[in-house]
Amino acid sequence: MSERILVINPNTSHACTAGIAEAVSPFNAPGLPRLEVTQLADDEGPPAIVTWRDWFQVAEPLCRTIEREAAAAYIIGCVSDPGLEAARTVTDRPVLGMFRCAVAAALTRAERFGVVGFTWRSEQRQRRALQSMGVEGRMAGWVPLDLPMEVLTDPVAPQARIAEACRRLAGEGAEAIILGCAGMARHVAVAAEASGLPVIEPCQAAAAAAQLAVIGARQPALTA
Repeated sequence: MSERILVINPNTSHACTAGIAEAVSPFNAPGLPRLEVTQLADDEGPPAIVTWRDWFQVAEPLCRTIEREAAAAYIIGCVSDPGLEAARTVTDRPVLGMFRCAVAAALTRAERFGVVGFTWRSEQRQRRALQSMGVEGRMAGWVPLDLPMEVLTDPVAPQARIAEACRRLAGEGAEAIILGCAGMARHVAVAAEASGLPVIEPCQAAAAAAQLAVIGARQPALTA
């Protein structure tokens, strides 16, 4: 099997998918596993993962995509990790959730982190993931943007709201910031400038973790 890492955006936003591809592009370097980005078909996923119904809806299409598309590892391209548990049952390859990877990365940089959420509906799902990791107490704050996906993925429109959220989280004691939606992938710089803190971009955190998983599984060459 070629060392392909498949990133699957479970929503149907082409702008979001393009932002994910842009965020992970620096990881496509010689000698490293190749990252490819795709998304669910328009009749398989919602425009954005907003409600619990959206979250549960995409589990089966994600499973079918993984069964159909051979890869060395898979990344679910949404920062509420929808369908993660189900997806792991249909392959023996690593399946990674962007939110869990971002949290793990944040905890290598700081004792407490803050999350800039997509909408207020995301908080319960992300808190559940933190509980499963045993680190909910390390979150200093959680601030939603409550913006539509088409606004969030705009190169300029959401920046003031993102900056405000990051300053608030810094004031609440966060020592690192997690951007809590793949749609924010292009807004790392404004978050860092506003907060003065390390900013964890989940697409890149997951890309790094997936590459580590694939490289770690390489078989050493036999020597005579």
